[in-house]
Amino acid sequence: MKKIICFYALLLSAGLAFAQQEVRYTISFEKANHHLAKVSVTFPQTSSDTLYIRMSRSSPGRYALHEFAKNVNHLSAVNQQGDTIEVLRKDPHQWMIPNPKGTTTVNYTLFANRGDGTYAQIDLSHAHLNIPATFMYAEEFFNNPVEVTFVPRKDLNWKIATQMPLKEGTTYTAPNFQYFFDSPTELSNFRKRSFEVESKGKSYTIEFVLHDHSPDDMLDAYFEQVKGIVLSQKQVYKELPEFDYKRYTFIACYIENASGDGMEHRNSTILTDKEGLANGGMENNIGTVAHEFFHAWNVERLRPKDLEPFDYAKANMTGTLWFAEGFTSYYTNLTLCRAGIIDQKEYVKRLNGTFNYVWNSPARELYNPIEMSYQAPFVDAATAVDEIDRGNTFVSYYSYGSMLGLALDLSLRQNGLTLDDFMKEMWEAQGKSEDPYTIDDLHFNLSLYAGKDFADHYFNSYIYKGAMPDFKTLFESVGILMERQKDKPYTGIRLSQNRVVSYPLNDSPAHVSGLTKGDRIVSINDLELGQDANLEELLSNFKAGDSLNISFLRFGAKHSTQLIIESDPTYHISLDPRAKRRVEKHRDHWLKN
Repeated sequence: MKKIICFYALLLSAGLAFAQQEVRYTISFEKANHHLAKVSVTFPQTSSDTLYIRMSRSSPGRYALHEFAKNVNHLSAVNQQGDTIEVLRKDPHQWMIPNPKGTTTVNYTLFANRGDGTYAQIDLSHAHLNIPATFMYAEEFFNNPVEVTFVPRKDLNWKIATQMPLKEGTTYTAPNFQYFFDSPTELSNFRKRSFEVESKGKSYTIEFVLHDHSPDDMLDAYFEQVKGIVLSQKQVYKELPEFDYKRYTFIACYIENASGDGMEHRNSTILTDKEGLANGGMENNIGTVAHEFFHAWNVERLRPKDLEPFDYAKANMTGTLWFAEGFTSYYTNLTLCRAGIIDQKEYVKRLNGTFNYVWNSPARELYNPIEMSYQAPFVDAATAVDEIDRGNTFVSYYSYGSMLGLALDLSLRQNGLTLDDFMKEMWEAQGKSEDPYTIDDLHFNLSLYAGKDFADHYFNSYIYKGAMPDFKTLFESVGILMERQKDKPYTGIRLSQNRVVSYPLNDSPAHVSGLTKGDRIVSINDLELGQDANLEELLSNFKAGDSLNISFLRFGAKHSTQLIIESDPTYHISLDPRAKRRVEKHRDHWLKN
């Protein structure tokens, strides 16, 4: 649906939106020490003989199902006259209230104890609210305006941070539920920094809210890095998005009871981690800041058509996450380098892990990047109790897409073009207007920018298929070496306490030998393994082509097999110290603003 997110149809034309009755919420936290919130919501008169209410099963920026209804308890309802009325359970996620008269007020208790970008957490340190995980809704009133009154704990000095505009006191508003559900909210004794950024003749306030125990000087230093990220990414698109209400808010919870996460939203982002700035977070959390802010363009406004409109009652699937998430991941460390937060040597060093994970994965033979994107409902914070062989069947679209972004950028630069300018072209074509794109749109716009032959080769080789680009040549063009670790022996076995802890990759020596996850290795070449043996040390005297006679236990029975060692397939990527000045300049043009 074209432009569904465009300030959520700009209030659906102001007159119409405010002619509708508001859905009004109140939430309080008297029992925060028990992770409980008390929620009350008043719905307008239903147009049918039954009011249907429900909890969400999905959340913006997440693609798997999350059964938020499981944390709702003590549900009751009263009508406009204050009389208690019957509430019936329709299914695990929905309730129905027959024959309500006038407005209906629903009361319930919410249990919440996971502080991340998907769930909610309530305790004496904060109320960290992902809105779909917190508030019930009625599909009938999904386009109605919303008012929500937060009752902060004054005894704990709680303040409120959210992208929603303030109406009065502690009451905030949203034009409809798409905006409301996209507005995470933090109540805590946080600190805040802000600065103004000019863009296309308009001024925007960029806020950084921090719930953390670090000293102020550390927050100030971190905020300088945040500012560098904002300004560096603005250079890619040559402008900021037109943030609604002229404000964008980073909401960071770096506290020991939080879980590591980052989640983009239209005019804000949630950043969570156990590491505070004083405990490693200064270095380890800043990449998430860069990733999530880039989403303000790529995903929030330059948006996949498959995700429009976002459906809170089911899993949302798209084949474009290699671009939406993956290209954003490519710009994560690139932004840190351009902003001077890491140097070029560190940037290139960080390529190694992702590069080897992607290009040594047998899963690429099974699925192309589009199909990998379709796996999101099974992997994006999804839960399962059965065993899954992800190592052989899945490559993260974050990682896969970041390597495809790297390949595209370096390929374009060989032709005097850049990925920066292509992203800007996509922004101008479909991002600013919030016209959701398809994979065909990406292919077509790359054809317009770089030529049909170039675009066809890129999409036919690397998007519709899983081929590996010629990285050796691409890296040489920017003074980077790519070498194989041929002298290092490789078995494909991952051990912990002598037990194989993962399914061996297809066609690896361990896989060919018949070993599998759960096997406990007893001896290698008749040498009994001590407790928690170091396999790397054991292999130091062996080389590719050597054979190992392995005895192991499986389900209590002893077995033996032969394993033939191969050369380590890992690539080592590093700066070329012999690169010519002309090549170094080409690299500088890439890695510097």
